[in-house]
Amino acid sequence: MTPTLHPMLNIAVRAARAAGAIINRSALDLELLHVARKGPNDFVSEVDRAAEQAIIDILLDAYPGHGILAEETGRERGAKDSEFLWIIDPLDGTTNFLHGFPVYAVSIALAHRGIVQQGVVYDPTRNDLFVASRGRGAYVNDRRLRVSKRTRLADSLVGTGFPFRKGDNFARYVKMFEQVMQSCAGLRRPGAAALDLCYVAAGWYDGFFEMGLSPWDAAAGSLMITEAGGLVGNFTGEADFLFQRELVAGNPKVYAQLVQILQPYTRVIGSGAAPKTAADPASPDATQAFVDAAADETAAAASAAPPRRETVRVRKADAMAAQHAAPRRRGPRDDTHGARRIKPT
Repeated sequence: MTPTLHPMLNIAVRAARAAGAIINRSALDLELLHVARKGPNDFVSEVDRAAEQAIIDILLDAYPGHGILAEETGRERGAKDSEFLWIIDPLDGTTNFLHGFPVYAVSIALAHRGIVQQGVVYDPTRNDLFVASRGRGAYVNDRRLRVSKRTRLADSLVGTGFPFRKGDNFARYVKMFEQVMQSCAGLRRPGAAALDLCYVAAGWYDGFFEMGLSPWDAAAGSLMITEAGGLVGNFTGEADFLFQRELVAGNPKVYAQLVQILQPYTRVIGSGAAPKTAADPASPDATQAFVDAAADETAAAASAAPPRRETVRVRKADAMAAQHAAPRRRGPRDDTHGARRIKPT
């Protein structure tokens, strides 16, 4: 049985279910959706925006003094100086959703002074509700979550995510992929990191790693793992991962073995380097620094994208007239009477 939910977690659950209802309704008519590109292979639909608005409306109605960090609107809404920050991904796995591939989720987390305290991940296709409160455990549909007990990476099933944005270091990822693939029992990539992290918490995966994740991808799911007895960190094994764009997770034994493989590929700032604001999740400026950096990347991707072709609409009458006006080619089967042409012998 799930214990009595924290009041803030209750509000987050209500917001996640409201977003899930919007997503499920839209999944019935995917062909009618308006889809835009944020960058190469990076899509946003009207469903993302509608679900995000519904979530933020519910959260701010209950807690008008809280801050908001959302995937589509950033920090446009909510207080800018609050110690409480809601971190929202209204539809993690948009590309899956647009193709009718049923692996996507709503992710909502609440951080207080940079530490995630509450988390909800809702899978609307399976009606699976993952919830966690710091110090009170993690659950899915009233069942307590526990990470797996496997001790050898060679026996483990590991989840991952592929780089897909323009500018991602594919060569670096392929090297990591090759090493992990040869060291584990199997590697999976469904395409929704929030669910991947919940699957680690549930013991369905033994480990997970990915580059390029944003805070809204990982905030809620990371709390599920730690509350289920697992570990989450960057590729060096440190707990600073939320703004680092690299993450590794797993049960304690598998986590340690994955860190050994992934550590050479880290992009985390070294202890002797000058610190960056975005590297410190507890820093009050870290969130805004990340948002600014993400906005710069989006603008760069948009400017590098090829010009969009405008749709040209042709009336049927005009098309028929043009067809009759054009000279008709005579084929080998045509003559003046439309009969087969016979070659002389």
